[in-house]
Amino acid sequence: MERLLDFGRKAMFYVRVLSGYEERRIRSYRLQIQQRLEQAQKRKADIEKVPEQIILTEVRRMVEDMKSMNKKLEETEAAIEEYFKPIDKEAEYILKAQLEGEEKTMKQMMKAMQTQALFEKAEAEKAANLETTKTDRSVQESTSSDDRAQVR
Repeated sequence: MERLLDFGRKAMFYVRVLSGYEERRIRSYRLQIQQRLEQAQKRKADIEKVPEQIILTEVRRMVEDMKSMNKKLEETEAAIEEYFKPIDKEAEYILKAQLEGEEKTMKQMMKAMQTQALFEKAEAEKAANLETTKTDRSVQESTSSDDRAQVR
């Protein structure tokens, strides 16, 4: 009996193969598996994109936070500058007064140095004149003593 059933199964299989039923069934099964594979790959790609999207969202949020922080910093700097403007003006006025005082002192020192230089120059000229006068006298004396000696 088993042989008869086995023979019947084989006969049915041959009928299905010859009619093309089995080939269509195999193609259909292969198409289902291919579709499942594509869906699985698509889900995998979507899952891989999620961390990227999360990271991008975090980066965007951090950039926005940094922009707002920079804006607050600029506002704070402007407020500090406004607060210290009067002090800066006073400091500038004091610095200007000090510079003017130093400039005045420097001019006085330059004037004193010029006066001193002129005085030293005049003294040097006097000393030179005295030296030339002494040398002239000694030359005259030596020439006159030479003349006296020749006259004798």
